[in-house]
Parts: sequence; structure tokens; C-alpha cells
Amino acid sequence: MDLTRRDALALGASTFALTLLPFRASAAADDAIATFTGGAATSDGGVSLTTPEIAENGNTVPVSVDAPGAVAIAIFAAGNPTPEVVTAKFGPLAGSQALSTRIRLAGTQDVVAVAQMADGSFAKASNTVKVTIGGCGG
Repeated sequence: MDLTRRDALALGASTFALTLLPFRASAAADDAIATFTGGAATSDGGVSLTTPEIAENGNTVPVSVDAPGAVAIAIFAAGNPTPEVVTAKFGPLAGSQALSTRIRLAGTQDVVAVAQMADGSFAKASNTVKVTIGGCGG
């Protein structure tokens, strides 16, 4: 196989773009989380996030979040084109502060759950989900 200078430049440019893509996706998720929290710091603990370790199909990935004492829970998928997945708010008459749904994942990525507690603080939990077949057109 003959590798021309043009082919080498194209290969190098695409490799460079692929290495920066996860950083850009993570930055979008960080921005979305900062928007939800209003820029407040989040602490680990107080939130129980349940996801599969490996999802065969990214179209329907089951996710459950339990955060006793929360007034709102948001789920973010760091590698999706739009990281905000769902936000649920709980009123004073809610029996429990739990959320269970199925989400779409574009590929292997972190799923992050952030809960706003009744005292105004924020807690988060994250899990990595390995996706074998992407659900967002991948």
C-alpha cells in the first residue's frame, strides 16, 4: 500500500479530531451539569445510580436513580450529542424520590445522576456503561 503525503495528513487530522472528541463531549456534559446546579459544587454520596455494566444495545439502556430527600433528580449522558437526558422534580407529597427509565446512549460513556437535596445542596453519582451497538445513529 502506497501512503501519499495527502493520505498521511488526512489520517493524522482524523486521529487528532477523534482524540479531542471525548473531551468536547465531556465538556458539554460538565456545562449541562453546571446549568442544573447553578454552578454549585456537588458531593459524592446520597445518590444511588443503577445502570448495566454492559449494554448490548444503546437504544434502551435501563437506568434507576434513588435519592432520599431530593427535590429534583437529573440524568446526564456525557457522550451523547445532547447530554441532558431527563429531569424529574418531586413535591412534598411524593412517596419516594426515585426515578427509573430507559435512555439512549450513543456509545460507551459515563452516565451521571445529580440530585438537588431539600437543603439546596447537590449530590451526584456516575457509572460507566459499555455499549456494544450505539443508539444515537452510531
